[in-house]
Amino acid sequence: MARGNQRDKAREKNLKKQGNVKNKNTQTGTQFAKSQEDAAAIMREKQKKADEKRAAEAAAGGKK
Repeated sequence: MARGNQRDKAREKNLKKQGNVKNKNTQTGTQFAKSQEDAAAIMREKQKKADEKRAAEAAAGGKK
């Protein structure tokens, strides 16, 4: 097998690269809670607009 050493070196390089990746949350508890609340507020606003649109379509459809 001529490529065995090349594969091993590639695996070692990839493992080293993966070890340097930071995958933990760097936000503090209050920052994380605020970002979650902001995202939830955005989603609530989107849902409200979608509900209003559905209500308007239902009202328009019911009049026909």
